[in-house]
Amino acid sequence: MRNTIISLAILSSASVYAHHDHDFSITTDNCQVEFQNNVKITPQEVYITHSGDQQMMITTNGTLHINNKAISVTPEQQQALALYAETLRVELPKVADVASEAVSIASVALDEVATAFSLDSLDSLDDLSGLLDELNSEVHNTFYQEGSFVMGEQVMSNFGEKFEHEFESRVESAIKNAMFESIGSLLMSIGSEMKHANGDFNAFEQRMEKLGESIEQRVTVQAEQLELRAESLCHQFEQIAIQEERLSQSIPTLSGYTLMRYSVQ
Repeated sequence: MRNTIISLAILSSASVYAHHDHDFSITTDNCQVEFQNNVKITPQEVYITHSGDQQMMITTNGTLHINNKAISVTPEQQQALALYAETLRVELPKVADVASEAVSIASVALDEVATAFSLDSLDSLDDLSGLLDELNSEVHNTFYQEGSFVMGEQVMSNFGEKFEHEFESRVESAIKNAMFESIGSLLMSIGSEMKHANGDFNAFEQRMEKLGESIEQRVTVQAEQLELRAESLCHQFEQIAIQEERLSQSIPTLSGYTLMRYSVQ
């Protein structure tokens, strides 16, 4: 699981996902959110599962069930529950969007390098690009299952195991193959650049620096935008944590179903 989180963190350059004991967390420079339970969001209900089989369910209009038993609440409590469920429905899927965009940034970097050095025709780069597309699909399938959005410790652990067993070695192999296959094309591209510079190594070096800066700038801009989204999302989770605290105070039965724990870095 740790390798999965590190890989996603490197790809996104925006947020760090960590796994400690039984908690899944999202950390940015300014805040940390620890997810303690598992959540499933359907078009009509929000389910939060605690301790394996203890389940809370909130409908879109704020009715509450715990372990399939209806819980009586006041109109004010029902309104607060409906608002909480809607907030989860809007904000939690943004985690999947950030993870998916992180993989997309890696694809952009790969495309930029391939185009810059005329490596578009290399089979190994096509394989690596296809693998990133497959990883992006896997990220989507992790969070969206059977028409529902799901997230939490169990979901992320399953994804981590699949990444480590199926994707990690394939990514490493694809990168190695791309490096070996591209050496000849890179040398030809460099030779062409040197010829264009009439053998002037300084001119060639300046062209390479500008090319590198151009690629880095495009990728950095997207990574910084993603970082801003991650920061914004983390602070939205602060509002969710506040909602959960108020609900637990109003309805003590819900204290065990708190989805997240928020802290400022």
